[in-house]
Amino acid sequence: MDEKQFTILLVEDDLNDIFLVKRAFKVARLQTPLQVVTDGVEAMQYLSGEGKYADRKTFPLPKLIVMDIKMPRVAGFEVLEWVKGNGHPLRRIPIVIVSSSDNPADINRSYELGANAYMVKPMDYRAVEHLFQSISHYWGSECTPPELEAA
Repeated sequence: MDEKQFTILLVEDDLNDIFLVKRAFKVARLQTPLQVVTDGVEAMQYLSGEGKYADRKTFPLPKLIVMDIKMPRVAGFEVLEWVKGNGHPLRRIPIVIVSSSDNPADINRSYELGANAYMVKPMDYRAVEHLFQSISHYWGSECTPPELEAA
């Protein structure tokens, strides 16, 4: 798969983490388009194509969602349940949880709600760079993504 056509939606409320991820993409010269929203409400609006996210040329459906679980307004668990549960048309989009929590209850709940992977956020910038380079390469080049149904 051409990584240039592989949009990742990053759902992250920590501005420092967003900066690190964007910097990691730049330093690693990743060509994967990265869209960023800062909470669960925005994630659901983006995925539904609502409001400012209605233009799919500017805000294409992602082939991968990378999401934190601890966020304001609507937590990552709720977004995960919304996407993966109740026959939602976007349920096939892989979701990778990247959280600072290594609590087994959070990890188990994420998988029970349909997460495709759970990774604990590293504290070191170089480790963050490596993590996102690995995620982008694995999900963008190594895996064959499912066909997405219309939203």
